[in-house]
Amino acid sequence: MTAATYVFSDMLVLAKRSLLRVRRQPDLLVGYTIQPIMFVLLFLYVFGGAIQVPGLDYVDFLMPGIIVQSMIFGGFVTALGLSDDLKKGLIDRFRSLPMWGPAVVAGRILGDVGLNVLQLVIMFGVGILAGFRFSTSLGDVLLGLVLVLFLGYAFSWVFAFLGLTASSPEAANAYGFTILFPVTFVSSAFVPVESMPSWLQPFAENNPFTTMVDAARALFVGTPAGNDVWLAFAWGVAITVVFAVLSIWRYRRAVAR
Repeated sequence: MTAATYVFSDMLVLAKRSLLRVRRQPDLLVGYTIQPIMFVLLFLYVFGGAIQVPGLDYVDFLMPGIIVQSMIFGGFVTALGLSDDLKKGLIDRFRSLPMWGPAVVAGRILGDVGLNVLQLVIMFGVGILAGFRFSTSLGDVLLGLVLVLFLGYAFSWVFAFLGLTASSPEAANAYGFTILFPVTFVSSAFVPVESMPSWLQPFAENNPFTTMVDAARALFVGTPAGNDVWLAFAWGVAITVVFAVLSIWRYRRAVAR
């Protein structure tokens, strides 16, 4: 077996461990199931009547934004899991095994991609029951699914870095919410940017999250895409590269103590 094969095998073993852990701790699924459903129902039925979107039903405008947000926030489980493993000393035990060290991080993220797939199925199921419909070709829809899953994978590296940096799982959770909540809400995810105050619109228009949501919306419901699709993929690649390097660096520092 080549070195790359061993690395991938180590990642698969750790990914399997991550998924089996959910079976023993089903409360971890709350963030992947109940929370996204609550977001859909609250925004659609509480705020939806007050929000007008020219040319689209609000449910068709909302669902791509909710889905991108949910994929990104799924990384909280990555942060909490890694921080908890560090706190309990479990990662120190992994050091004694003949394995590629960073597989602990990469395998955890790979396992969380599987949970993102489950979340995606639930989200689309709820959205379709609420009236959401795809308005584009099968190819565009499939590309949209690839995009949102890739963005979830990319941001899992961000949360991995937070989990390895924070002093506790609670601190990792607080860091993530503090950083990402303003970014996701000051965007085109839930309301048109044009409806925001003029001083806030420039930030919302140039927010990477707006680009990601607009790309998903273009692929799912056919709104004008412009450069959003390739820019969203570019952002995903940049985030993955930067935070994969930072996470592996931080992991090696943590286990070297």
